[in-house]
Amino acid sequence: MVAELLNNIWLVFLDTAFWLLIGLLAAGIIKSFISEDTMQRWVGGHGLGSILRAALFGAPLPLCSCGVLPAAIGIHRAGASKEATVSFLISTPETSVDSVAVTYALMGPVMTVFRPVAALVNAVGTGLLITLLPDEEPSSKSVEAKATSCCATDKPVAEPVKASCCTTKIEKIESSCCSENKEVSVDNKSENSISKKIWQVMSYAGADLLDDISQWMAIGIVLAGIMLTFIPPDWLAQWGGGLTAMLVMLVVGIPMYICAVASTPVAAGLLLAGVSPGAVLVFLLVGPATNIASFALLKNELGLKVTVVYLLGLSFFSLMMGLSLEWLLQTQQWQVEANLGEAHAMLPDMLSWVSALLLIFLAIKPLRRAVIPRLG
Repeated sequence: MVAELLNNIWLVFLDTAFWLLIGLLAAGIIKSFISEDTMQRWVGGHGLGSILRAALFGAPLPLCSCGVLPAAIGIHRAGASKEATVSFLISTPETSVDSVAVTYALMGPVMTVFRPVAALVNAVGTGLLITLLPDEEPSSKSVEAKATSCCATDKPVAEPVKASCCTTKIEKIESSCCSENKEVSVDNKSENSISKKIWQVMSYAGADLLDDISQWMAIGIVLAGIMLTFIPPDWLAQWGGGLTAMLVMLVVGIPMYICAVASTPVAAGLLLAGVSPGAVLVFLLVGPATNIASFALLKNELGLKVTVVYLLGLSFFSLMMGLSLEWLLQTQQWQVEANLGEAHAMLPDMLSWVSALLLIFLAIKPLRRAVIPRLG
């Protein structure tokens, strides 16, 4: 049993390693290449507009529940509002371009259409619930990000200071990064080069952000391995359909580590075993969108109230969409049938192993600093 548990933990890590790397890189790219002003225009502010844009922005991205966490933290620290961050956090792992294709192959057109629609309803509905919360003090990470921002525009410009970063005075300032003076030194040009930006992406993704989340990600992967070992699929299949089955899928799916693509063949197997399409949809929604690690990280980043509303909203709207699918299937005579003729292509073993070993190397700070000192 111990050997099986360790093997399952490693298998979960292999399944998530590549997508976690993708999420870390996405966060690094967002931080380094997208300015705070641009992020504010896209998903900043409050209300339905930012929530909907964040949901649509995240829906096609191929990030799972582990990979979306660093990306969501990245857009929040870049200026996204809490409700937009939650909307992105839900829509991104619940559906993606590749998962839609796999859904069509394994479960037909009805689930293919209804799954991304349900994901958008989940994301927008939960985001709107976040807007009902009273404004809180920004998180320490957000304060730190704002304090270290080079070009914050909310501070008045006083007398020209030699070390000032954002003065608009027409004066040659040696260390200025935002001056409108056209006399820019070679050093400043090199700092804005693409190579410099790429190194900033690698440093933020492989050191700063990974150090923030690695502990909780490890805990979540271990718990996922435990669930995989002690909760067999046959136990899930025995619940059949109805609200009870949906609640069971909710309880099982919330702490689970599984991406939208990987959850699809599991869902098709549950359909073949007799689980109702509505219950399967609940699993497809909450399984990729949540995991144990996300709760602790969200609490630190967005606050306890936002985390609680995120979980309650996700659960409520997932159940509503599951019940809606059951009602439509009965009234419209639609059919959802599983087709597990051929296993879909997964990631090459070599890619999964390289990703896992690279993550282990980057997560061990003394080793990382010894080999690549610039990563910190």
